[in-house]
Amino acid sequence: MTDPKAELYASDLTGAIWRKASASGAEHDCVEIADNVPALVPVRDSKRPTGPPITFSPEAWRAFIAHLD
Repeated sequence: MTDPKAELYASDLTGAIWRKASASGAEHDCVEIADNVPALVPVRDSKRPTGPPITFSPEAWRAFIAHLD
């Protein structure tokens, strides 16, 4: 049996193009997402760009964003 959490971190994101959240402004404490990765929405901490990102399915990401409003 595989660890479901391991799948969140296992994707190859070498081609990911990261952008900061629009709400971050000039601050450095924010999240970054890459929206050029097919079938995934990778998210990482901008203070730790070499740390492991967490990946979401597009559906899960949309559901998360919908609850922020």
